[in-house]
Amino acid sequence: MSASQTPPATAVTGDADPTLLVKIFGKDRPGITAGLFDTLAAYAVDVIDIEQVVTRGRITLCALVTAPSGGAATEGSLRATVHSWAESMHLQTEIISGRGDNRPRGTGRSHVTVLGHPLTAESTAAIAAAITDTGGNIDRIFRLAKYPVTAVEFAVSGTDTEKLRTALAIESAALGVDVAVVAAGLQRRAQRLVVMDVDSTLIQDEVIELFAAHAGCEAEVAEVTARAMRGELDFEQSLHARVALLAGLDASVVEKVRAEVRLTPGARTLIKTLKRLGFQVGVVSGGFTQVTDDLRERLGLDFASANTLEIVDGKLTGRVTGEIVDRAGKARLLRRFAAEAGVPLSQTVAVGDGANDLDMLNAAGLGVAFNAKPVVREAAHTAVNVPFLDTVLYLLGVTREEVEAANTHE
Repeated sequence: MSASQTPPATAVTGDADPTLLVKIFGKDRPGITAGLFDTLAAYAVDVIDIEQVVTRGRITLCALVTAPSGGAATEGSLRATVHSWAESMHLQTEIISGRGDNRPRGTGRSHVTVLGHPLTAESTAAIAAAITDTGGNIDRIFRLAKYPVTAVEFAVSGTDTEKLRTALAIESAALGVDVAVVAAGLQRRAQRLVVMDVDSTLIQDEVIELFAAHAGCEAEVAEVTARAMRGELDFEQSLHARVALLAGLDASVVEKVRAEVRLTPGARTLIKTLKRLGFQVGVVSGGFTQVTDDLRERLGLDFASANTLEIVDGKLTGRVTGEIVDRAGKARLLRRFAAEAGVPLSQTVAVGDGANDLDMLNAAGLGVAFNAKPVVREAAHTAVNVPFLDTVLYLLGVTREEVEAANTHE
């Protein structure tokens, strides 16, 4: 372009300018999108918006374009040409006249992720109705995953995120589906920190019960653990009471317990995918560093903190050393990890199952109760009640296809 030339002005479509919505339906095959726009190109129209979706091999393609110059005769020619092209492709078409662009989306935008196992028509209808009842409008719906659960995401505008979250929490509990509501915006794509509880979250076991099995006091410890997780006992007191039962165990039991630990289904996939996305990942545990340090090394975690069993002369003393990681301690560690990672607290995600995770879940930008006790499900931002930890990815807007692509070469 020479210095004397100027670029063409960008067309701006006003609310009063005539536009055409061209809709195409039929069996999907390569070349449909190119064919439609080749046909439209002959009329020198500008593209304002495009939406395309393929469901079970059937395509729905919508193109919002400016009306052609030349008046009714030219528009009539465009309509006839598009219909003729569609017929030659064994497609159906509909062309709707109107004015201007799409109406502006309402203020207050949110992403609503729904997980069902299965996702029924009844529950989908109820979720949609609840969104409408809050004053929200569903702008777009798409599927994130079809297995191990069905996950769909609604893009919603016109209502406050917290109001929507409260309404859908009530609805989801009644329906038996999991629903997460997060505010839309650039922060959803920003770097994040994900911090998880360990026992019955990252792993399927309660570590202290694994130690107790070697000490012959598994039943006693399990009962105290259950009461603590339900919030019936002070965590620190219950910790000291349980650890005291381990006094005298040989330190070699640590390696045995490490070998017995079972990761939750989807745990490796979750962590690998988060790391590939550039997220930082940590764990906090009311369990023991003798196990969490091993998990940190095996899984490539960025942060890990837990209580430490005291070992003297090759034996467990029945005591713990250092700062106790309890309910308040987990929240403190979340904040500490976030500061070290350079991630604002609003960009953190916390995942846990017990009452001692509540402060951490509430402090995080998104708190996820994973197969949690009722008191935790009621207090967390959202709940996941399927036994697959990688479903947390769907709450972050990551699709199953993206997960599989990220892990194809593992």
